[in-house]
Amino acid sequence: MSALTTYQPKYSNSWALVIGIDKYQHIGNLAFASNDANGMARVLTDSFGFPKENVTILLNEQANGSTIRKAFFKFAHNLDVGVDDRLVVFFAGHGHTERGRRGEVGFLVPYDGNLDNLESLIRWDELTRNADLIAAKHIFFVMDACYGGLALTRGHAFGAMRFVSDMLQRYSRQVLTAGKADEVVADGNGVRAGHSVFTAHLLNGLEGAAATKEGIITASGVMAYVYDQVGKDQYSRQTPHYGFLDGDGDFIFDTTVVDRILAEAKEASGGQADEKEGDADILINASPPILAQQQEQSQVVIELKELLSVPQNRIRLDDYVSHHIRRFLEEADLRHFPVQMSGIQGSDLVERIQAYETLSKDLQQVATLLARWGDADQVLQLERILTRLAETDKGTSGLVVLLKLCWYPLMLLMYCAGIAAIASKNYRILKIVFDTTVQPDAHDDRRPLVVHVMSNMTDIHDTFKHLPGQEKKYVPRSEHLFTLLQPVLEDLLFLGRGYEQYFDEFEVLMALAFAHATQHGWGPPGRFAWKHSSRLGLGQSPYRQIVEQAEKYGTEWQPLRAGLFDGSLDNFKKQAEAYGERLSKLGWW
Repeated sequence: MSALTTYQPKYSNSWALVIGIDKYQHIGNLAFASNDANGMARVLTDSFGFPKENVTILLNEQANGSTIRKAFFKFAHNLDVGVDDRLVVFFAGHGHTERGRRGEVGFLVPYDGNLDNLESLIRWDELTRNADLIAAKHIFFVMDACYGGLALTRGHAFGAMRFVSDMLQRYSRQVLTAGKADEVVADGNGVRAGHSVFTAHLLNGLEGAAATKEGIITASGVMAYVYDQVGKDQYSRQTPHYGFLDGDGDFIFDTTVVDRILAEAKEASGGQADEKEGDADILINASPPILAQQQEQSQVVIELKELLSVPQNRIRLDDYVSHHIRRFLEEADLRHFPVQMSGIQGSDLVERIQAYETLSKDLQQVATLLARWGDADQVLQLERILTRLAETDKGTSGLVVLLKLCWYPLMLLMYCAGIAAIASKNYRILKIVFDTTVQPDAHDDRRPLVVHVMSNMTDIHDTFKHLPGQEKKYVPRSEHLFTLLQPVLEDLLFLGRGYEQYFDEFEVLMALAFAHATQHGWGPPGRFAWKHSSRLGLGQSPYRQIVEQAEKYGTEWQPLRAGLFDGSLDNFKKQAEAYGERLSKLGWW
């Protein structure tokens, strides 16, 4: 399985390994672990549609070390487990921690485990490393045991807004444990009779208490709910440990709720969200509003915010930006992304698109934060990033589609910085994004960045139809970027449901800026173009809304005051009128 495997916005199948051990050969017994395991298996099959034949249950003497390992590896060897599947691994029993040279090492204790013989235990990271061999895109480990040595991150804010389909199309490995190394699991006294404190709250969460207001239950929501409830429970002396091992997707439990909500969104739009141009994807709070988590930020974000907060750091900021530019250019070099190839398949194009997206993630954050927080001097670093990437050698011969895809990372940065500028009402930065003049090579004219980038990307518009879910879309590139960039910008800017408005405004202004720079009366259409149909109602056309704003404020309209369209209302009206006429003739409906 490639690291760049493309996932569909659905689950093809569901699997589970459920283990509960009350009786032990060599250490003290527990009272309710078997009940906990049976309760977990029951909620998976009865509430979330896990096929009973796909749920392996190991209780007491069945759950010896050899059997647990064999059952876990079965998911790696089973060819029926596909890339779009999901897997839950639940363990209720004893945990154990040893301190090693590099820190704590956590173990699960099987039925025949002996604490005096570490070989008889199951190292926690043995499971996580071997999870790489399992094709399923989503794996959720739930451990009703306490132990240490967990290397987890909370890189995704619980409560952050996410698109449902995006959560389903991103890889993830998530973990929730009952407690840490120095804590004792409360075996009993749970809010549900016959269950431990941890599993009792877990089952409550799965049965609806951890649902979002839309009724969707995610692993992130369950983790936040259980953490909160166990911490407050009067019988608890433990603090659940949770987070991500890998990836940034999210396990969704009841996909029938998702189907219902999408159907309702389609109906509410008057049936416009059809198979051709679906706009029914929903933006949800990924967790219930119970826990106000402090988002754990990436090192790039932490370091850049510190540099931006002190104007005297301008030399360090210059060095920092230079470092990230150099690293990107080295990794995106034509040696690693060759353009001279004999042929290429759709899957190869998808892999290259995803590789560019991964490679540019740090610069996406840098561009977004510079656009949001940079002062007049600091924002020059954004201009430097855009210019340097635009004027880097992209090759002069090779497959046309690959030559033009070299511009894709730069377009991602333009979108990030541009949307951040609009969200903060800083249109002077938007002018930098659109109008910075660049000369990609000696044979090119110096022209605005928006012309060079979007001319190349428009030429390969249909390339993005190879991406899953974009095959029948009118504007596949725009639809893809709308979903792709939402979590990045949400975590940095906290835009919530305003994201769609800012995204559409950016694309409208970008299209008109392109039209103004080329004097062709046309620019790259985005999602706003198909929304422009009168069938959606005049008030719902982002294009009309922008034109009406310009008419209302005249020469005081902020984009004009920032210098867009050369600061001329007449220039804007000329392009807007010509563009509007061509939009009305698209005939997409």
